Amino acid sequence: MKNAGSVVVLDHPLIQQKLAHARDERTGRREFRDLLSEIAGLMVFELTRDYATTEYPLRTPMGPCTGRVLAADIAVVPVLRAGLGMADGILRLIPQARVGHLGVYRDEKTLEPIAYYDKLPANIAECEVIVIDPMLATGGSSSHAVSIIKRHSARRIKFLCLVAAPEGIRRLTADHPDVPIYTAAIDERLDARGYIVPGLGDAGDRLYGTV
Repeated sequence: MKNAGSVVVLDHPLIQQKLAHARDERTGRREFRDLLSEIAGLMVFELTRDYATTEYPLRTPMGPCTGRVLAADIAVVPVLRAGLGMADGILRLIPQARVGHLGVYRDEKTLEPIAYYDKLPANIAECEVIVIDPMLATGGSSSHAVSIIKRHSARRIKFLCLVAAPEGIRRLTADHPDVPIYTAAIDERLDARGYIVPGLGDAGDRLYGTV
């Protein structure tokens, strides 16, 4: 794990191995879906490391015991549509998490974000919020999604992606310096269309077969 200010690069060998297979253009749709889910689960293990816990009285078959559980509610917010591909991997580890949905797409000509759907947990202001999207490209959609969540009074927010471009990191950290970014890789750049190079292609198209 490499920490550079508000950006944390999760370089665990298992994450990197799965990311390599996800990048490969020969990887089929079903395997790609599985890989995104698995990578997200591995990454959220590190992202939640500093979450507070509280005592949990219980009884084992051998007698009373005090365990520890997460102290706050967790809200997982995928940015539609590609973010949905990461949600199941996180929910397998945090099954009690609430799930919000944000629909934000990028205008192909202006590259500016356009929001079309917003459904968040009612108590999101009290939650530890994890915003998920496989790609942090221009940063416009990601920043817009975080802004929407903040308008609902959420303050404890982290952003989780598989691959980030330097341009996206600069945009998100400039707009929201209080939101740490967790990624598995920082790639070279964006191309003229705003796609990450080398990236992994359009994650939504690869997930859902719309390419």
